Amino acid sequence: MSTPFTSAEAQRAVELLASRSLARLVTEIDDNGAIPPRRLAGTLPDLSTHQLRSAADTARAHGLIRIAPGTGLELTEAGTELAGLYDAMARWARRHAVPAPVCEFSSRIRHVLALLAPALITERADGAEAGLARLRTLLIQWLADNLQMARVFEPEPVA
Repeated sequence: MSTPFTSAEAQRAVELLASRSLARLVTEIDDNGAIPPRRLAGTLPDLSTHQLRSAADTARAHGLIRIAPGTGLELTEAGTELAGLYDAMARWARRHAVPAPVCEFSSRIRHVLALLAPALITERADGAEAGLARLRTLLIQWLADNLQMARVFEPEPVA
């Protein structure tokens, strides 16, 4: 499978997807359903107000969540698929005890994304274990399927 990513594009995508607050928000909604209005801070008390606002704004801007009248923040199809990808990454990391035998879910995701980042810009995942190569394929497919994520690849506008 060819990859349409430059090194800078891959780095920006990994930075976005590896955000602890974004991963927490997406997986919380996936695990427990929509978050009612004004309950975000109570649902994710380990994140600061700034982190929550930034995660919600980023997730909305990239089409991962939407505000559903009467229920609150819910995942879009892309958000649900990303939650599944996060789960697959965490399972692989847990099975391989990385980055440590016991660690936070989002740390496992960040570690796997860091392992996958170089493989996003090459044709193959050279030397990669089969499970990691599968995750690379799933990540590339998810990025390709979610065109709204392409906005993360656009250069920052010059003021």
